[in-house]
Parts: sequence; structure tokens; C-alpha cells
Amino acid sequence: MSLSDFLSPISSSSVQNDFYTSHLGAKIEMFHSDFPDLDANTFDIAIIGVQEDRNSMGNSGTALSPEYFREKFYHLNEGNYITRIVDLGNIKAGYTVSDTYIALKLVVTELIKKNILPVIIGGGQDLTYSQFMAYEELEQKVDLMVIDSHFDLDDDSEVVDGTTSQSYLNRILLHEPNYLFNFSNIGYQTYFVNQESLKVMDGLYFDIHRLGDFSNSITLAEPIIRNANMISFDIGAIRSSDARGNANATPNGFYGEEACQICRYAGMNDKLTSIGFYEFNPAYDQNGQTALLLAQMVWYFVDGFYNRKKEHPLLPKSNYITYRASLKDGSHELVFVKSKKSDRWWMQVPYPTGLSKNERHHLVPCRYEDYQLANSGEMPDLWWRTYQKLI
Repeated sequence: MSLSDFLSPISSSSVQNDFYTSHLGAKIEMFHSDFPDLDANTFDIAIIGVQEDRNSMGNSGTALSPEYFREKFYHLNEGNYITRIVDLGNIKAGYTVSDTYIALKLVVTELIKKNILPVIIGGGQDLTYSQFMAYEELEQKVDLMVIDSHFDLDDDSEVVDGTTSQSYLNRILLHEPNYLFNFSNIGYQTYFVNQESLKVMDGLYFDIHRLGDFSNSITLAEPIIRNANMISFDIGAIRSSDARGNANATPNGFYGEEACQICRYAGMNDKLTSIGFYEFNPAYDQNGQTALLLAQMVWYFVDGFYNRKKEHPLLPKSNYITYRASLKDGSHELVFVKSKKSDRWWMQVPYPTGLSKNERHHLVPCRYEDYQLANSGEMPDLWWRTYQKLI
């Protein structure tokens, strides 16, 4: 199987060649005629457009987003590093939506195997399901994080072909065998979420965080993002004043600069192996502002990627400081680890006896405030929820 079987080259008309030498368009290898050699260890990141929007509910037109994104992205300047990025062109819509899902799944799987991080430009957010299924092929447990104002848990039982942008998460949660270890959401807005869904998330010990939780500081999102293997970003999570290019855009959401900061945190996450940006619809984009914001978000992701600290796994131990804290009732001793290089924190959560033969602890990113809480004798909620998922 060759990846070129699933990908169509970028048309020369969609990417103008009026680049300065400092522009990304002059630095990135693009699939125009000959398919790039992905086995030469020359690429770190691969951009993939997915021209599929049949199940993007109420937002038809997102299939056009990859070309509008490229127009803006390639006119941005390269950062203070050498980018090793390849643009593999587009996955065209298959005969059925399921055909598109299979193509994206196989492409993401092969890229991860080659240690190349796919950046997916969709298309509807239902493609998150296909992105997730790539990890089943890899037989790898997944920490999934979604930036979205909704939970997308609608019932899709009447959908003939595939799933929808408003129900894909339901399909991920019900998938067997279960490769989902943790789900995190940042930016949900309570009036868009029914109380039953909140109870489901709480019962599964998932990490869900309201938009208002980040109103004082977007830095609170960093440990949550650092825990993800894959990320799905719904452009609809950004307020309409900053990102009009979405038929379902709403007045509230993240600011554009907050979205860029989220993407930089994502890029810096050593665990992250794929990211998808979905639901950008050029038909609603005024003056190309959403396309430019999306381009800047991906730029910040790339900037974060090339500033990774290589702190996963946490070795060598000499680069870290271990802290211990005991609960008031003496039932547990909690162990925290702090990086000397980045000042970032992790918390050790022990595996229940006999559940893991190879590892004694599960490391979960946390904040300094979690250590302070434990040091005062209280159990951090993050520790308890993580332990429950390990049982």
C-alpha cells in the first residue's frame, strides 16, 4: 500500500508561487506531481487536507477549507528553526463517507508509524472518529482531547453512512474494543450541554472544563493539553467575532490569541502524535480572517513542536525533582515530579496491584496548585479521577 493511493496533489493554481525566501511556502515540500519520499527521515510534520463535509451538520462547505488555509499559511514566515514539513495534498471525498474515513485512518496510521506528525485540515469534525481509529490500527491506548463548545454526543443511529459532526464522540465512546483511556474537553459552554451528558462525563471520570474556567488565564489549559495523544479542534469553539468562517459560529468562545496559545501548547506536547482542525467553512469567512487565524494557529503549533522539551518519558531522572506529600488521614503519599528544564509538573498515580506488570505508576501532567493542595493534606481531584480510570 502506498499513501499516494489515497492522496491527490495540490493544484498549482491553488498555491501561488510568489513566496519570499523566508515564507513557509518556500520551505515546505509540496506534493504537486511526484509523491514525496517519506522514508528518508526528512520530515517531522505532514499537512493533509480532507475534502469531506457530507456529515458536517449545518456547515456544508468545509470541504473547501484546505485550499483557503494553504493560501494564508504559506505566506507566513518561518520561525527561528528549520522546518521539516511536507504537504501531502488532499484526501478527496470517497464514494461514501465511510470510504473517506478509511482513507484518513490509513494515512494517519502510516504517518505515525513513520514518526511523522499529521496535521489534518478538514472537513467536518466527524473526521475525528477516523483520526481516532488510526490508533486502533496501532493498538495504542488514546488520551483524546477536544476543543469544542459542545460534547457532540447526539444519537447517530439513523445515519446510514458513517457518523456526524454532532455525534462522533458517541461512536468513539461506544467503540469496541475500547482504546480510549481518557477524554478531555476544554471550552464547553454549559447552555449547549445537557445535564445528562455532564453526568456521563462525570461517571466516566473524564476531564471536562467550561470555557469560563480559562477566562482569567489560558495557561490553565497547558497540563490538560500535555496529557493528550491526539487533539481535535473545532473552529466553532472560537468566538464568531474572531472566526466567522463557520455556519454554527456563536458569540462566545475562545479569543483568537487564546486559540493560538492552545495550539502552541499542543505543539510542545511530547506525547501528541496527531492533530486535526475541523469545521472551517470558507463560505462564511469575511475577508479571509478565519483562514488567516487558522493559518496562525497551525504556525503556533509548528512553533511549539520545534520548541519541544523532550520530557516524555521523564528521563534521565537527574533532570527532575521529586516531591512527596501526605494526606491528612495518612491514607496516601502522593508523589510529584518537577522538570528542572521547563518547571512543568507531573503527578504519579499508582497502578492498582496486578494491573500493570511493566509500570508501577501512571504519570499525569498537573499544575503546581495540585502539589500545593496535596501538601496541605487534601487529595487533588485529578489524582482520584486518574486512579479510577486505572482500576
